[in-house]
Amino acid sequence: MRWTSRRTFLRHTAQLVSATALATAARLSQAAEETLTVAVIGPGGMGTGHLRLLLARKDVRVKYVCDPDAQRAAAAAKLVEQHGGSAAAVDDLRRVLDDRSVDAVWIATPDHWHVPAALLALEAGKHVYVEKPVSHNLREGRLLVEAAQRTGRKVQVGMQSRSSAHVREAMAAIQAGEIGQVLVAKAWNSQLRRSIGHASPSQPPPHLNYDLWLGPAPYRPYQSNLLHSIWRWWYDFGTGDMGNDGVHDLDIARWGLGVTTQPTTITGLGSKYFFDDDQQFPDTQYCVFQWDGDGRVGQKRQLIFEQRIWSPYFQEGYENGNAFYGTKGVLILGKGGGWHIVGAKNAAGRKMTGTVDLPAHHQNFLDAIRKGTPLSCDAEVGHLSASLAHLGNITCRVGRTLHFDPARERMVGDDEADRLLRRSYRPGHWAVPRDA
Repeated sequence: MRWTSRRTFLRHTAQLVSATALATAARLSQAAEETLTVAVIGPGGMGTGHLRLLLARKDVRVKYVCDPDAQRAAAAAKLVEQHGGSAAAVDDLRRVLDDRSVDAVWIATPDHWHVPAALLALEAGKHVYVEKPVSHNLREGRLLVEAAQRTGRKVQVGMQSRSSAHVREAMAAIQAGEIGQVLVAKAWNSQLRRSIGHASPSQPPPHLNYDLWLGPAPYRPYQSNLLHSIWRWWYDFGTGDMGNDGVHDLDIARWGLGVTTQPTTITGLGSKYFFDDDQQFPDTQYCVFQWDGDGRVGQKRQLIFEQRIWSPYFQEGYENGNAFYGTKGVLILGKGGGWHIVGAKNAAGRKMTGTVDLPAHHQNFLDAIRKGTPLSCDAEVGHLSASLAHLGNITCRVGRTLHFDPARERMVGDDEADRLLRRSYRPGHWAVPRDA
């Protein structure tokens, strides 16, 4: 193995599209550049944040907004009009992909659509910005990596910490050895979510094309606590909060730990400790991942993840954050605040403040398209980090330690857990990925 050097969802979105962020995006686009024609697929919460930033640029034209919810699509089209443009509001992403003038798409759909939509876009010759987690399941993540390589199109995953200056500086400090050799990293997700309650099947609202919303996922009747954003707590559509907010912190932990494969051993406990509702994923999780290296002392690595989505209390100064335990010090980081080092004999070390920088992540993606600039978070990076969320959820779901073969991306000696690396699809649906 090689070693290498939402806070609520809506509040994050509001921060990312603040006046400061919009001004930054506009400033970055002043230089004369070829105008790229783009579309936003899924202009809901985070999708609207992307749309606002794109509309602030002079080097991008938004031609389509796509959502199976007609009200959301209409609101997004109106927003484009308010910024002096014109965008077609459509419900079927195939109408976007059939238009050869579209250079790139932003995909901010529910998780179960991330890879199917991205694969279709790549095959249609589009560059892809896809939200985190990059995949609904581990197998789909690998399919996306292969498709990006095969088509030569750019795929940027929406983990904006990878483009945020203070996080990049923290990783540089770790890689430069400022806290010695990092053997263990920790990531935590602590915040207060809401109960989704209990609901029964009902008719979907008339403005929602529910069949398109379901897409290739197995059919289940509509019920009121599936949409919007609530889908993330259901196995068929989401990845729980470990794959929602937690994947950001898992990604930073993996980055600082310097691991470039999936782990070999995964164990953990997770269940519903607080919410008595229809959520299927745990509200409380403690997972541990181990990379064996060559088995010698000093070559193993460990990553710890803990989650309590009923506990909005800071630990180590941050609701969501990371700790990196080195042989010469500790680095504590909050992606939305900054970081500091504690050195030998608990001496205060270097520190830095900062916040997540979505405009910079957009700029990196556009520079990759125009200039070939390396992507901050390509499909492979996004896949490896999303794999941690998938594997952590699986170990909690089956209730036992897992052994994983990163080379084959298969479980070792556990057929039940191995089946959960993939998913079931609606038979014959046009968006089912090949070889899934």
